Amino acid sequence: MILYHGSNMRVTQIDLSKSRPAKDFGRAFYLSSEKEQAIEMARFKVETFGGEITLNEFALDEAEINDLKCLRFDEYNEAWARFILANRATEDKIHDYDIDFETFLKRIQYPEGITFQWAFCTETAIKTLKSI
Repeated sequence: MILYHGSNMRVTQIDLSKSRPAKDFGRAFYLSSEKEQAIEMARFKVETFGGEITLNEFALDEAEINDLKCLRFDEYNEAWARFILANRATEDKIHDYDIDFETFLKRIQYPEGITFQWAFCTETAIKTLKSI
């Protein structure tokens, strides 16, 4: 599987300490399976911080994540909302998942419908990504 990270710079080494806390899944390296979603995030970062629109691509062998602790949300629901709000409310880590991913229904921004956001939350999870 190919995952994309939209940024204002090339990512040559993933460093979780550079990730901002208090995000949807806390401090993590965020990717999307949708190229256009990642490009939109890169545009946002360039508008906010400067730099150049950069699409970083990573290969993920899904077999490598079988032993990791993963959390998946397939829809917007109360459990999803509570999890997101709890992560956004603190800079502390509130979960022990290696990887979080959720399904977004973004019909307005992404007319194709469903997109996926992946959050790689631990160094163990990051090691499963191969830059391409």
